[in-house]
Amino acid sequence: MAGLRKMLGNINDTTLVSLMNMIETQSASTLAKWALDYVEEHVLMLCHHAFVEDMKIAIQTSRQYINQERTSQELKKVLKDTKVILKDVHDPVNMAAIRAILTACATYDTPTNALGFTFYAVAAIVYSEVGLFESKQKYDQLAKEKFKDILYSFQLIAVNDEVNPVKVKWYC
Repeated sequence: MAGLRKMLGNINDTTLVSLMNMIETQSASTLAKWALDYVEEHVLMLCHHAFVEDMKIAIQTSRQYINQERTSQELKKVLKDTKVILKDVHDPVNMAAIRAILTACATYDTPTNALGFTFYAVAAIVYSEVGLFESKQKYDQLAKEKFKDILYSFQLIAVNDEVNPVKVKWYC
């Protein structure tokens, strides 16, 4: 297990480049809603049952923030309090799933998280599907497939000619 990575994926992969280009065309609201929908549907179930309720609260609070029913300070407090869970987590699937969810929850204010959460999500999904003892090549191959699924899910919800696309500077 020493070779396991917190995240899977290659930033230079054409699928990820396409995802980055699409992120630049969408609003913060669209990105955040997609990120939350994705982790709720594909990642939340990978969390150990002891952490699911905390993750649901983080997702719900993030949705309320997007809808202007909560303040930024309230969301930050929930995310900070929830992040403490990671100290007690040693399982790579749980760790990656929790990181994916918390990163997705902060997407509205940090649009680059729309890309960032996907690396954790892919790690959680791949590790849960094939276990923790595969080769780097196997993980990379499966990660490529999962990123294609993620890109497709984003293409399904992307808004054509979005009025207020985010301004993103990629530092990768």
